[in-house]
Amino acid sequence: MDKQRKFDMPAETDIAWCPGCGNHMIRKSVLGALEALDVARENLVMVSGIGQAAKAPQYLNVNMFNGLHGRALPPAMGIRLSNRNLTVVVESGDGDMYGEGGNHFLHAIRRNYDVTIIVHNNMIYGLTKGQASPTSQRCMTTPVQTGGVLLEPFNPLAVAISLNAPFVARAFAGNVEQTQSIIMEAIRFKGCSIVDVFQPCVIFNKLNTYKWFKENTVDLPEDHDPTDRMAALNMAFKEDKLPLGVFYRNTGRELYEELAGVGDTPLFRREAPGDAAFSAMLDAFR
Repeated sequence: MDKQRKFDMPAETDIAWCPGCGNHMIRKSVLGALEALDVARENLVMVSGIGQAAKAPQYLNVNMFNGLHGRALPPAMGIRLSNRNLTVVVESGDGDMYGEGGNHFLHAIRRNYDVTIIVHNNMIYGLTKGQASPTSQRCMTTPVQTGGVLLEPFNPLAVAISLNAPFVARAFAGNVEQTQSIIMEAIRFKGCSIVDVFQPCVIFNKLNTYKWFKENTVDLPEDHDPTDRMAALNMAFKEDKLPLGVFYRNTGRELYEELAGVGDTPLFRREAPGDAAFSAMLDAFR
């Protein structure tokens, strides 16, 4: 296979997304990032949960694990801890990651194991026909919330930055080049990297369209300092024009892999610890 297309699927692959869906553009950005980084395919694992966005790894020529709804991050952690030679990328939707998987999202940030989390944020549940998701805008009507969404939307960037997630970014699927660049930086970063990608759903979300995102987003200011946590948090709370780019970057946090002392040898190549070694491991955590 041509090296430049090693992560692509055959042209006849049936991709079960609607024509015009922003998922297609995110797929193009992810594919471009993997190709540009020249990641070894045998050392790459992509993990997802359930939903339209969670189908994304199925449409790339990669090793993948498709888990339960909201449960993409636990197996991603297990995969990463079992073999530190692997590049682990999680790709799922806003409902899967921030709704059903919200608890795992919080603790992935706390633990800070080396994984890249790409969230397709279309502000709706697309697979189950258009219910409001955690990021749906207040007052937006849906087939279920016929009187309008009652709650303020979940702010994943503000939550991540407040928990000191070491890499936090946001992109717009319509800008493939910028999205690819941000994903590349996230994969290269050592730690829990979060990339929230605005993704239009052309069927069930008639409010947050391509036009809406183009009119309501703006690049972060050129003088934005991503090492300034409070500045990053302030940008995450912006509502008039939603900023795009790398909000926060902290290279000072320890990896969970290092704190847990899992070592560089893949789990399947290690010998089981003896009783004395196991007791010493337990004592270290007491």
